[in-house]
Amino acid sequence: MRRWNNRRNSRWNNRWNNRWKRTLTTVALAAAVVTGTAGWAAGNGQRPVTGPPPGSEAWRADTSLGRALPDPAHATPREVAAFFRTLTGAQQRGLAHRHPTVVGNLDGAPVALRYEANATALRRDARFAHLAGHGRRILAFDPRGRGQVAEVYGDLERSRHVAVVVPGSDIDAGTYDRPTDPYGTPAGMARQLRAAAKDTAVIAWAGYTTPVGVGLDAATGDLAEAGAARLTRLTDGLAAVDAPAPAVFCHSYGSVVCGLAAPRLKAGDLVVLGSPGMRAGTVAELDTTARVWAAKDPSDWISKVPNVQLLGLGHGTDPADPAFGARRVPAADAHGHTGYFAPGTQSLRTFAAIARGEAR
Repeated sequence: MRRWNNRRNSRWNNRWNNRWKRTLTTVALAAAVVTGTAGWAAGNGQRPVTGPPPGSEAWRADTSLGRALPDPAHATPREVAAFFRTLTGAQQRGLAHRHPTVVGNLDGAPVALRYEANATALRRDARFAHLAGHGRRILAFDPRGRGQVAEVYGDLERSRHVAVVVPGSDIDAGTYDRPTDPYGTPAGMARQLRAAAKDTAVIAWAGYTTPVGVGLDAATGDLAEAGAARLTRLTDGLAAVDAPAPAVFCHSYGSVVCGLAAPRLKAGDLVVLGSPGMRAGTVAELDTTARVWAAKDPSDWISKVPNVQLLGLGHGTDPADPAFGARRVPAADAHGHTGYFAPGTQSLRTFAAIARGEAR
């Protein structure tokens, strides 16, 4: 009996030791994500911009129409759309002139009216007035924090297909369109996708507070949680104005945002590229009706990031791993972490086919 107990204790100790070693390994890998080994750089802690848009208090106090205006904090995009349908054109334009930062960010408001409101808001803003250029279609602009912006390439009101580009770290209203990084910003990605899929309206959506660098913020899901709520409202707003369900393209940390938003996201396709993980172990765990696609090129440094999730650190399984269950986007000829939308690549051609509903 004593010998049997010793053998049993020995087996138990071995299992415990193995489990403990695996735990320590996972902790070490997660720590590597945070501290900058495995190719990641240090970052600064960010506080997400949340809540209704600036100017909401004055909007709520406006009684010029003889009735309450929809509360930006609580009204759904469908309720907003229904409200604006009861107004004359003059009444709509009057609200946009008096409350441009509210109307410009109000999902469910008429698209052209939002463009007009945001042009007004941008002309009044010293930091971002350059975004009010002639012919630009700014769907959202929030000057708070580092600034957030969404720009439309194409005709959102008439296009048969719609796509949304969700960026990763280091993107805000000042950096979402960098000439020195033509394929690595949401504006650059949107332009390339629009050129490859000409009947598609593409939204470059820098609409959440992104991590700066890839330190602790990039290794956790806090900013992604806040971003997921804003992304969900965007797609709710598109549905409220009868736009087609979009294909959503999620780059790097943006794929964490998309993974958390997936169960509530009104999207036909969900495409992740250069992803550190989606906070899900498989496609089934995303609980989405959208088709899920994944791209990762061989030279992307994101492959060096450990695909772990422990104590809130890391983002889990690599979506490009066949075991995850996503559809594969060929990306062998893309280069680096920001080359997926480069002209002539297999990945861009496949993205265009997905956006147009032609990929299978």
